[in-house]
Amino acid sequence: MNARLALPLPAPIPIDRLSERQRRNGIAAIMISTFLSWGGFFMIIPLVAVHYVDHMGWAAGTVGLVLAVRQLTQQGMTAFFGVLADHIGPKPIIATGMLVRAAGFFAMAYAGEFWPVLFAALLAGFGGSMFEAPKAASVAALSRPETRQRLFSMLGVISGAGTTIGTQLGALLIRADFRIVGIAAASAYVVISAVMLVLMPHISVSNRLNAVDEAEAAGSGAGLGAVFRDRDFMLFLLLLTGYWFASSQFGLTIVLVAADITGTDASVSWLYAVNTAITIGLGYVLPRALERWFSPVGLLVTGLGILAAGLLLVGFSDNTVGLLLASAVFSIGAVLARPGQETVTANLARPAARGAYFGVASLSLAVGGGLGNLLGGTLYDLGTQPGMAMVPWLAFFVVGILSSAGIWMLRGRFGVVRSVPLERMAEPPTENAPPPQTAVPAR
Repeated sequence: MNARLALPLPAPIPIDRLSERQRRNGIAAIMISTFLSWGGFFMIIPLVAVHYVDHMGWAAGTVGLVLAVRQLTQQGMTAFFGVLADHIGPKPIIATGMLVRAAGFFAMAYAGEFWPVLFAALLAGFGGSMFEAPKAASVAALSRPETRQRLFSMLGVISGAGTTIGTQLGALLIRADFRIVGIAAASAYVVISAVMLVLMPHISVSNRLNAVDEAEAAGSGAGLGAVFRDRDFMLFLLLLTGYWFASSQFGLTIVLVAADITGTDASVSWLYAVNTAITIGLGYVLPRALERWFSPVGLLVTGLGILAAGLLLVGFSDNTVGLLLASAVFSIGAVLARPGQETVTANLARPAARGAYFGVASLSLAVGGGLGNLLGGTLYDLGTQPGMAMVPWLAFFVVGILSSAGIWMLRGRFGVVRSVPLERMAEPPTENAPPPQTAVPAR
């Protein structure tokens, strides 16, 4: 990226120059966008598996491949848009990306064959890649370290509310036609684009020393290179792939189990109703109550362990009540793990290149979530064979537990809050120079 290219955009506003009103408007825009994005996503994605497997006769592995391609496209491209957000600010990127995602879901509404469905998934994934890193960098920039975990917890509650309304509305609309579900989901992202344009201030998510160095750093890609040289951050992302692998099963294999056990598509909405009730009821209260005793790393480790246990319990479920109880255990784990994961990632991201850090962080979700969808569908098909019913759930449990244990063993390296100018990150260390970082322990 050449920083000297003239862009027809005003310069982003540095965070320290925002008025309180602008900061509040920015957080409000993120909250509204979070609600609508989760609502629109879960209005259609859980029903993709049900629609194409149960209604169209596709193999679960084929649907898993489509979902994996969407996941890999979305998270694989996010690194680029994270770097771009450091350069031009997140607002124009998010507003454009939401229109692209709307086009993808609209196309999916009318797609009935494999290649059109795959193209629609690619388009939806590409649009989503323009949202995740810029939005996460915006949250980190607009929040303060001492309140960051609480904001992430609140966003978790909002996402739960969006998930509930989205799944219930999707379950209602699919009774008429899957096309109506796709059109309604696409509409949510059109609204997000409008909200970002009207409410979100045009902020800068990077914290650099001066405009000259900022331009040089953005043009040279120093921020992205510094992220890949950050061994602690990259190690954290590697271990985090297990979390994404395990958590991705809720939207695919658990949904398929519910349809098999109950024999009705409505069971998808039951699962998400339990998930959302826990997310809304405990999503803010539980992490807030435990933050006195648990650091963000501790919340992540504990939540991931409980989440993995919930997956194991799914394998033992042979009726609706058992499945809903397993879903509740899974959801409690997710309530703890999500704000812990987001807070640790935000704390480890250096303020000088937040967009680049969150962009690269998405690669963990790309790999973990992509493998979770691809292998999850394949393992689910394997689990339908005689004597193999527990194989997928044991595999999901082991992956989650190993990831949790690895993060706990390295908790000292992951439990810091970083702050360092990008120019110092870009400088090669000298023989006697101190480490190029400033970090303080996180609570």
